[in-house]
Amino acid sequence: MILAQLTDSHLKAGGRPAYGRVDTAAALRRAVAAVNASGADAVIFSGDLTDRGDAAEFEALAEILADLRAPVFAVPGNHDRRDTLRAAFLASGFHDPRAPFCAGVAEGFPLRLIGLDSSVPGAPHGEIGAAQLAWLEARLAERPDAPTLAFVHHPPMRTGIRHMDVQNLHDGDALLALLARHPQVLHLACGHVHRAVAATLGGVAVSIAPAPAHAVDLDLDPAAPPAFRLEPPMLRLFRFADGVLLSHLACVDPAPGPFPFFDGEGRLID
Repeated sequence: MILAQLTDSHLKAGGRPAYGRVDTAAALRRAVAAVNASGADAVIFSGDLTDRGDAAEFEALAEILADLRAPVFAVPGNHDRRDTLRAAFLASGFHDPRAPFCAGVAEGFPLRLIGLDSSVPGAPHGEIGAAQLAWLEARLAERPDAPTLAFVHHPPMRTGIRHMDVQNLHDGDALLALLARHPQVLHLACGHVHRAVAATLGGVAVSIAPAPAHAVDLDLDPAAPPAFRLEPPMLRLFRFADGVLLSHLACVDPAPGPFPFFDGEGRLID
């Protein structure tokens, strides 16, 4: 199985640029083309799909995501709104209609996919909360032998980028402790930081995916101001085969090549 992760597109309505500079609509279109080229079987979207969370932005988002060949499963970030996201993805049947939070389970793949809602209305940081942790415990207990990937917007660890770390997942320790009790959970995939980061925390493999448009500046000085760069866009691809889950970072924009290592007679090109 190939699973693509999109995150932090910060789409605005009417093609308006984010932060007065970033063409997030064009960036997302290129990312969708890259996902299609990857042959992904499914796509997880780990939050901040939109910049303000209103219906007009989700309508613009739907127009771009309509080109995806694989089904997409989404959870909200701090820039989204639960009600408009749930309405935009109602046809997917992913989100649990009984839950007040915007979480869900996707079955029918070699990997079971569980999306969590870390959004806190009106705040930039993330929380899962006791009720959602209990929901997650129940979902994991349903299929203890099913290889599972969980995804959420806010990461449970500090990255060294201070202005992002103060708005990470505030109850991340509780989430990690729960996941560690369920060995079928192979990975926790996150967004929010607009950079590729990976760690193992309490025996749980955790990663953050880069964004398809702007990247948060990698400045590890605690006094550094919040800033972004227009780095080459990338996305994270997961491959699950023979019981092993691994991930790749893939460039969104095509690079020159591929070029052969060997000539037509099988000799290494000098």
